[in-house]
Amino acid sequence: MTKDLTVGEPSKVLRNFCLPLFGSVIFQQLYNLADSFVAGKFISENALAAVGNGYEVTLIFLAFGMGCNIGCSVIVSRFFGAKDYSKMKTAVYTTFISCAVLCAALMALGYFFCGELLELIKTPKDIIADSELYLNIYILGLPFVFFYNIATGIFSALGDSKTPFVFLAASSVANIGADILFVTAFDMGIAGVAWATFICQGISCLLAVVFVLKRLSRIKTSEKPKLFSLNILGSIAQIAVPSILQQSFISVGNIIIQGVINSFGTGVIAGYSAAVKLNNLVITSFTTIGNGISNFTSQNIGAGEFERVKAGFKAGLKLVWMICLPLAVLYFFLGGTLVRIFLDKPSAEALDTGIIFLRILSPFYFVVSAKLVSDGILRGAGKMASFMAATFTDLILRVVLAWALSIPFESVGVWLSWPIGWTTAMVMSVIFCRKFLSKVGAKNSLQGKANSKP
Repeated sequence: MTKDLTVGEPSKVLRNFCLPLFGSVIFQQLYNLADSFVAGKFISENALAAVGNGYEVTLIFLAFGMGCNIGCSVIVSRFFGAKDYSKMKTAVYTTFISCAVLCAALMALGYFFCGELLELIKTPKDIIADSELYLNIYILGLPFVFFYNIATGIFSALGDSKTPFVFLAASSVANIGADILFVTAFDMGIAGVAWATFICQGISCLLAVVFVLKRLSRIKTSEKPKLFSLNILGSIAQIAVPSILQQSFISVGNIIIQGVINSFGTGVIAGYSAAVKLNNLVITSFTTIGNGISNFTSQNIGAGEFERVKAGFKAGLKLVWMICLPLAVLYFFLGGTLVRIFLDKPSAEALDTGIIFLRILSPFYFVVSAKLVSDGILRGAGKMASFMAATFTDLILRVVLAWALSIPFESVGVWLSWPIGWTTAMVMSVIFCRKFLSKVGAKNSLQGKANSKP
């Protein structure tokens, strides 16, 4: 069901829209959590390390899918808010066509160079074969990743965050069962983990695309939409390309950091692999809420409702901090219990690594969530230069400090780089966001005075 985000009390509208998105990303992360859980519990600690090591590379591909999601979603939101349904449909078709080409190119690159990339990040010899096997199967499923992300972006742009939640809930639960079946009953090892994800993502993608096209067919247009538009592609690219660069450079940065971590051995890799999945569950959740705030911002800008954008910023902060509190407490005090979920008989080194990682990062979830809310406003308003500046500052600091601090403090030094990067980038993003919102307020004030004159 489509929903107009330009009417109703902003905090309630945003909460009702974003909470299903939060639920969706929880189930989305269950794909990766299930892979790690099954690998660590039913195969071996080395298998968990292999999945975790390969996962950092998959994030590069996912960055492109998420960038296409955001670019399409923001532009479709703007046309939907402006009630320009013909251009809205053209934006959808243009995204599907252009992303098919991009996906094919990435599959070719991944197929030929993933082995070299694993060697570049110093993947230990005892896990490199399994890491490469996992990646090769993942690359075959890239079309599912891309088109599912585009479909969910369109649903969000239309104000519907519940339909993607239903798809993800069903497919994620199925994925857990398929993982266990393929590994235990069919004895397929790492390949079973990867193929289970491939099949479940494929079914979810096909259903999502069919449903989104059916939803669009119900929206009547005053003129026939075009199949492809270079102008609209340019508008999508203005949002998508910086978002892709942001996500992919973060992924590259994480790969560099993974290379530093790999130098500490398989035990540290396994502990980090378990803990970083838990961390990514939180960060991805906040990022998805930030994407929802982008949709809210873009729809209201399209409708000229600028005051609602300011209200959306405050409501977004309250929402993410409400979610932050229980997660930060859970990770800080029960990190060891959570890490053990992924490891059958964890070594002391792996367990200590996971606990220390979570205790250092979890108190700063309040900081990074504020940044991601500000990022959502900036992205929805098309202020991509400001968005990129804050994001790249975070990335550069984390990569440089991970290497520098690992020399005196070993793996703990790597974990310390996260809070420093998050805090610096948060300050920048909030300043940029408040500057934009103050300009919006001044503009509205001038318009109000002009309209009040006789």
